[in-house]
Amino acid sequence: MNRSNRIVRAAAVQISPDLDSADGTLAKVCEAIASSAAQGAQLVVFPETFVPYYPYFSFIQPPFEQGPDHLLLYERAVAVPGPVTHAVGAAARRHGVVVVLGVNERDHGSLYNTQLVFDADGALVLKRRKITPTYHERMVWGQGDASGLKVVDTAVGRLGALACWEHYNPLARYALMTQHEEIHCAQFPGSMVGQIFADQMEVTIRHHALESGCFVVNATGWLTDAQIASITPDPARQKALRGGCCTAIVSPEGKLLAEPLRSGEGILVADLDMALITKRKRMMDSVGHYARPELLSLAIDPRPAATVHAAPKQSAGDTPEQPQPATEPQ
Repeated sequence: MNRSNRIVRAAAVQISPDLDSADGTLAKVCEAIASSAAQGAQLVVFPETFVPYYPYFSFIQPPFEQGPDHLLLYERAVAVPGPVTHAVGAAARRHGVVVVLGVNERDHGSLYNTQLVFDADGALVLKRRKITPTYHERMVWGQGDASGLKVVDTAVGRLGALACWEHYNPLARYALMTQHEEIHCAQFPGSMVGQIFADQMEVTIRHHALESGCFVVNATGWLTDAQIASITPDPARQKALRGGCCTAIVSPEGKLLAEPLRSGEGILVADLDMALITKRKRMMDSVGHYARPELLSLAIDPRPAATVHAAPKQSAGDTPEQPQPATEPQ
């Protein structure tokens, strides 16, 4: 079959997490997968670090107050692989859909903002970590590396993903563009900062669609009034946890394929006509006929970051280098 002669139905999910239970949030994920599949979706995208929840506390609390909430997030964070990935993989396989899910991943003593991609057969085909947590997030998560800046082949096409303000890093976006992503999955926390966050988000994802010549499926989270009150009783701080939602699906021509979800819970569904990718790239292929690699190119280190490196093995005939004596200052 001609890969460009396809229609892919995508779903972007905007729902609230269960702030009291990681299992409760996981149940909502599985329910949304089933609901999306019932609407014919072949791809389902969830918000940033949705399981167990985005660390909203870190945006409104000073560091010395964050200890209890941070430790609770450690307790509820996701092991990869583990029970959460097994459950989501099983749901993807049962419904025959590709799933992109954001989680707080725990790796021994550190937490990471991690994006997971499950293929339609339930296999986990990509695990990547946000390369640089943003502002307040640096108190919560460690840094990722470029080993996860990959586009993967899935049942719906070549798929890439970035989280939140990684979309303001043009080199990270270009790394995916060079791998010819067809569908870009974006994730933001939602329910933060106010309307300006949503406005900036829309500009960002529409620009990436145009520049990359791909579809963008963006999902943001949502907090209810009761949840906001449970995070902080302070009305001034509560204001910082409202707005900032723009769950949207964008074509390679930068067109919104459905009216974005800007408040409340819901599932946004749209059909992606893959022929539009060629229509856009015929005019502007930023990693092909419109590129000038002899003038401008990207250097990337795709190796996983490691805290231990093997020292070079010393040959039997080598003489160890002698330390030089200290010299007196002149």
